[in-house]
Amino acid sequence: MHQDFAKNLRLLCSYYKSVAEVCRRLKINRPQFNRYLSGRYKPSAHSLRRLCDFFGVEEHEILMPHSQFELLIQVRPKPQVVEEAHPEAEHMSLLQANSQGLEKYLGYYFEYHYSMAFPGKILRNLLCLERRGGGVYYQRTERLQQAPGERVFHSKYLGMAHLLADRIFLVDYESLTGNQITQTILIPTFKSRVGRLSGLRLGASASGERIPSCTRVVLEYLGRQVDIRRTLSLCSTFDADSGQISGAILNAIGNDMAPHEHHFRARHYF
Repeated sequence: MHQDFAKNLRLLCSYYKSVAEVCRRLKINRPQFNRYLSGRYKPSAHSLRRLCDFFGVEEHEILMPHSQFELLIQVRPKPQVVEEAHPEAEHMSLLQANSQGLEKYLGYYFEYHYSMAFPGKILRNLLCLERRGGGVYYQRTERLQQAPGERVFHSKYLGMAHLLADRIFLVDYESLTGNQITQTILIPTFKSRVGRLSGLRLGASASGERIPSCTRVVLEYLGRQVDIRRTLSLCSTFDADSGQISGAILNAIGNDMAPHEHHFRARHYF
């Protein structure tokens, strides 16, 4: 048993907000760290060196009898704990407070819009909105194929959803390549049941030109539970005249502008 080491380690941890914070900063597994704190295990030489470097003590010091180590720490300047700077945390917590109205929108959707990478082609994607802790998060999976028989490209976007002043805001990033951030703004439904939601998507083409683009988008609600494998198999790239996309959706995602329109606007889905 290594009780003196464990007591010394607990004393050093007391200068931080929590053991969880120490583990996060050290990038160490919490169950493993708990074994050190219990006195049942002593770290390997490499791990002990990392601990000492982090807390600013020598290896022979952290192994001292606890009474001696406690006295040593008392006469030394108190460790200066540098607070991690996360200026976005306050803003995100304020936005998360506006996610309560999204409960009825949780579940799976087919998402339709004209592809930015393959102009003229329509994408049918799978999107899932789910609550995790205090926020609503989502994953959007794309299967892009320019023509039957050609290579299929996969993209996975991860993001957060917010309900602000009767509009649903989705902000995400492409998690496989890290080269894309998109924002989608949707018009919510005021019916008791969710059917289809329409809006606009802003992003940059994944092709070589990387041109910022805006496209109309429609989400078609599928329910809280689906057969993931089967549903994903229905996601692909389609021609507008393929017969795979309904006329109502084609009209809602068309990127034309009327002569009197001065801005590119979302269309209400009817």
